[in-house]
Amino acid sequence: MTLTPFTSAAPIIQFHILLALAAIALTIAILMLPKGSGYHRLMGRMWVATMAGIALSSFFIHELRMIGPFSPIHLLSLYVLWNLVSGIRAARAGDIAQHQRTMKTMAFSALLVAGAFTFLPGRVMHSIVLGG
Repeated sequence: MTLTPFTSAAPIIQFHILLALAAIALTIAILMLPKGSGYHRLMGRMWVATMAGIALSSFFIHELRMIGPFSPIHLLSLYVLWNLVSGIRAARAGDIAQHQRTMKTMAFSALLVAGAFTFLPGRVMHSIVLGG
């Protein structure tokens, strides 16, 4: 394991990685907290801001170019932004079951599934963990 790929990556990639790591930590904390508590809501707001930052920062990362400067991963970013709004609306409307489904599905798909793709050869996380 080496941090050289991280320290030599573009600042937007460093920012993106740090936000993703924060989102993972927040996800674990939120799932452990009593639902609806003040801490759950505070951490939830932080998680939403972090996930929005991850999604928005991805539009400035163009390592995989398939459709102009974009790749299919950018569709996931649009999905995340849409679902953040949907999840917040559900919570505010009192539809807690829908809020939970939306946020859990997004955490799984955006953090775990998309996160797994960052370990493919040639990607920064692959280089950090497996040594390039």
